[in-house]
Amino acid sequence: GIQADIKAITTLGGYAATAITALTIQNTMGVESVFAAPSKVVADQIRIVMEDIEPQAIKIGMVNDAKIVRVISFALNKYTPRYVVYDPVMVSTSGHRLIEDDTVEFIERELIPLTTLLTPNMHEAEVLWRKKILSTEDMKQAAEELHQKYNTAILIKGGHLEGDLMCDILCDAQGELHIFEEQKIDTCNLHGTGCTLSSAIATKLSQGHSLNESIALAKNYIIRAIEASKNMKIGHGHGPLWHF
Repeated sequence: GIQADIKAITTLGGYAATAITALTIQNTMGVESVFAAPSKVVADQIRIVMEDIEPQAIKIGMVNDAKIVRVISFALNKYTPRYVVYDPVMVSTSGHRLIEDDTVEFIERELIPLTTLLTPNMHEAEVLWRKKILSTEDMKQAAEELHQKYNTAILIKGGHLEGDLMCDILCDAQGELHIFEEQKIDTCNLHGTGCTLSSAIATKLSQGHSLNESIALAKNYIIRAIEASKNMKIGHGHGPLWHF
């Protein structure tokens, strides 16, 4: 995820500086295990970047430890960055649960209300909504109800839905629904798509675009990155998209 974040931000003209919250043991075949970084190490990484670089936008990825959630929440309240995009990485594409059950409620209470935009995939939205999502109508209802619950914008990514269209649903900060539809690309090289999208949105927000514009520009970048990678062979599983 971190590698995808840095590539996307750099390619789109931003400067990426990271705080590592966890080490994942993974390849294109899937995630084998996760090791959370010590909370003080995460806190020190965030502090030293925020005090020096003062970023306009923050992208948050996988946070699977309650102590680290507390550290990030404290930092967001202290430094008050203009934009916070949170990709709540809870379930990998291969179905591996990446977050401890008792951390989800803490994230909902302490972290999500501090965000500008939440970008769950369908499986992660199901964890937060506590219902199954089987259609675009379910996505719309989930987005509206999660927006009301957390008082933040919600973008539910519908890449796991059956059919030929890629449909994402945004419920913006005012509670209005927006549908982003694109033709699906026939490829298995989709590793890192969610991380890349959220980082691209954060980058575009930092460059002065509105939320809707940032999402549209980020999705256009994702489509081009998937197109560029569809005939590549990297690894034996779900290969990465081509960020460049």
